[in-house]
Amino acid sequence: MSLRVKGLSVERAGRTILHQTDLTIGVGERIALVGPSGSGKSTLGHALTDRLGGQSGVVALVSQSPDEALDPLRTLSFHWREAERALGLPADSERQLELLSALGLSNAELTTRPWRWSRGMQQRFVIAMALIGAPELLILDEPTSALDPVIAAATMELVDRHLAASSTAMLLITHDLGLAAKQAERILVLDAGGIVEDAPTAKLIAQPASSAAQALVAHRNWAVLPC
Repeated sequence: MSLRVKGLSVERAGRTILHQTDLTIGVGERIALVGPSGSGKSTLGHALTDRLGGQSGVVALVSQSPDEALDPLRTLSFHWREAERALGLPADSERQLELLSALGLSNAELTTRPWRWSRGMQQRFVIAMALIGAPELLILDEPTSALDPVIAAATMELVDRHLAASSTAMLLITHDLGLAAKQAERILVLDAGGIVEDAPTAKLIAQPASSAAQALVAHRNWAVLPC
């Protein structure tokens, strides 16, 4: 079944950050949410997570920095066990090996602490943890912004390869139209707290209808970036 939310909105200090938003995400669908800084992209992602969070196993959110998910004083194996416990799942070494292998971490040492790993490895580990419960929706909030372009592209390729064999849908939140065009079959454009365009990727790139989408597409440098 598709995931559907209606009337998603956020207000802070009497100010509307996210206007009333309806959203439907199909099983296994790849969607990107793009827009300028301050448009409300992360707000929408967190609001969607909160709305769906009451339904066990429905949604997992990965933030842009692994620092938000990893305690530098705890081993990586500790983090993995805690994620399993939080989801009410028993320890499963086969599941762990499958997910770590899918994210290019099959030979990584989990008894060490996060700071001994590169940022790219840390972020891939966080994504692997987010997939432990086989969520219906994986929300990636600027997951590669802290990585160099080559590592970012490799990370998204691994994620895409793993999701292709599952029914997990993906919502990729990014300011990078090149990344969105490569990873998503559908793009949502957010501007000033509201979705102003929702179109198949190829159509939006070729014929952007909203002024916000036209401004994004007009900056042609996005087309030659590694991601």
